[in-house]
Amino acid sequence: MRRQTATSGIAPAGSSRSLRLDPLSSPVRFDAHDPRADGYVRQIELHRERVVLHRAVRGMRMAINVRVSDFTGVALRGNDEAQTLVLVHRDPSLSIPLLVSADGDELVEAWAIWSELFALPQLDEGARKPTPRRRRANAIRDRRPKFLMRRRTGVARELSVHRDEREIIARS
Repeated sequence: MRRQTATSGIAPAGSSRSLRLDPLSSPVRFDAHDPRADGYVRQIELHRERVVLHRAVRGMRMAINVRVSDFTGVALRGNDEAQTLVLVHRDPSLSIPLLVSADGDELVEAWAIWSELFALPQLDEGARKPTPRRRRANAIRDRRPKFLMRRRTGVARELSVHRDEREIIARS
């Protein structure tokens, strides 16, 4: 199995407008443009089950490991001149470009292959509506019964203060 790297004939995404990844030869490792990273470049390792993003921000190197099932789908973006096939994540900074091309037939074919490979839907960016925010499981809610959550809190009342009296302490 051969890895695709920036030195094996695949041009990095930031250096030119053409990016072509072979979906059938995985794992794939390539460079992509990242506006937040040092040098504006991040390295991406693309496997069938996971994606690993390597980048450095202000000298702090990090590797972000994301499952492929966490991505929402494969989408086609761009204008008529050059369109981009993107692996879309809810967080836009984690979205990954897969193919940049002006050839519509090549894009449609690659779109189907990438979608089938990752078992993700093909998204139409123009007709896509934002997904509703999902409700997260609340850890505290599971700890207490619901009727205790409805109870009112006690009212703090003033305690009476006894002055100038002798204390009686019972010791056994």
